[in-house]
Amino acid sequence: MDFTELIDFASERLGGAVLFANDEFFAPKENLLKPLAPVFIEGKYTDLGKWMDGWETRRRRTPGFDWCIIRLGLPGVIRGVVVDTSHFKGNYPEQCSLEASAIDGLPTTEQLTSDSTEWNEILTVSNLNGDSPNPFTITSEQRWTHLRLKIYPDGGVARLRVYGEVVPDWNRLKNIGGEIDLAAVENGGLVLSCSDMFFGHRHNLIMPGRAANMSDGWETKRRRGPGYDWTIVRLGAPGRIRRLEIDTSYFKGNFPESCSLESCNAEELPIERLQDPEFVWRPVLARTKLLAHTRHFFDEVMDTGVSSHVRFNIFPDGGVSRLRVFGSIG
Repeated sequence: MDFTELIDFASERLGGAVLFANDEFFAPKENLLKPLAPVFIEGKYTDLGKWMDGWETRRRRTPGFDWCIIRLGLPGVIRGVVVDTSHFKGNYPEQCSLEASAIDGLPTTEQLTSDSTEWNEILTVSNLNGDSPNPFTITSEQRWTHLRLKIYPDGGVARLRVYGEVVPDWNRLKNIGGEIDLAAVENGGLVLSCSDMFFGHRHNLIMPGRAANMSDGWETKRRRGPGYDWTIVRLGAPGRIRRLEIDTSYFKGNFPESCSLESCNAEELPIERLQDPEFVWRPVLARTKLLAHTRHFFDEVMDTGVSSHVRFNIFPDGGVSRLRVFGSIG
């Protein structure tokens, strides 16, 4: 799988934040994690210089480099990063590197910038191109909570995307007990595949909270032939499904007519096998009519035993803002 198909768990929408930068003279550090693509506005200036949609430091006149510290929105294993220099053409850094740390709790900025914090290099000093997405594969298998981005010697970066697999604190979740949303991104859920996502990305289905608007859901194009649309979700941990929530909020003239949900326990199978039309799924929710702009709660579902994946089907097409799969672990 292309690592950009995974979750960006540095994203603001998941709680990611740039906690500190040694310099942000021309453009603030917070721009690095904005969810939208960077833009360029011709002729827009501030009192300090050209307005840029990114993090930009002043021109360095002494030896050294510039850097910032990022708290990941969710802890996890990083599979790849994109250091995006869009619109930075004569003012991008020549190189960058990336270090990571795993720290329990919520360390202060003072703790993170002190010599006592252990940083591990996960991306060696690497060349950057201007006005470009610069993708880098990461091979570390450790669970990380914070990053330190270094740019050499100075300049501007529009966005930093950090893709990987979320690894929640399972001991904490088990100690809390009770039901959890097994599909939620914060609990390690991942939408592996879907039939179509022309208007809205499949990952939106399992994001935290309620959708902000119609763009913040999974939406397929209008189907002109037979069939239906579907998506496959790998649950954060195998569990027994007890109830569901299917939210069509903001989808008023484009919600699915109906939906169904199936499950399987197939942790070791590749996604290609799960996508095979001959693969047998067990019904959890029979085909059920949906309403526009509505949160649907299904407190009684079929018992399929322990499940590792679910397949969510919508008939014939349309948009759903959130899917919640509540159950118990194991």
